Amino acid sequence: MPVTIGYAARLVAAAMLLALTACTTTHIASVEEPAAVPMTGQTNDPAPGFENVKLGSEEDFILNVGRRIYFAQDSAALDSVAKATLDNQAAWLNSNPNWLVKLQGFADDSGSASTMQTLSQKRADAAMAYLASKGVDAGRMWAKGYGMDREVRDCEDRSCKVQNRRVVVNLRTQRDGV
Repeated sequence: MPVTIGYAARLVAAAMLLALTACTTTHIASVEEPAAVPMTGQTNDPAPGFENVKLGSEEDFILNVGRRIYFAQDSAALDSVAKATLDNQAAWLNSNPNWLVKLQGFADDSGSASTMQTLSQKRADAAMAYLASKGVDAGRMWAKGYGMDREVRDCEDRSCKVQNRRVVVNLRTQRDGV
């Protein structure tokens, strides 16, 4: 009797394996996912899923230009990396004049709430002044400092806190409440 149970179990397992190998998901995958755009191997190939991003769109700005700049602790000074990002933003914004720009400044928790509020506003103002110096119409922009109210992360280590010391450039089609 044990021989027949073992034989039957093996027979069922073999039948299941045959059934699985007969199944194919090629047809299902072709229905659910669009065909991948052939890649050229160039560094400017779009990331998979972003092949159809429209030039001049908010997605284009976020993916191809970048919308964040970062600051040293207790500083509103623009470093060379921030200026390079702002230069790219200015070129894009000057090519896409229909967008309005809200610059949001943020700070970490390295000082009092009022000090960080003031610092975050200075950061947003510094970024806005730099964009204006590169030809972006100041009438299209407004800046708001949020202090440490909207932390990306609540953390203690230095490498984490730097993420909170930032200005984020947000595109708008109309002015919103500052």
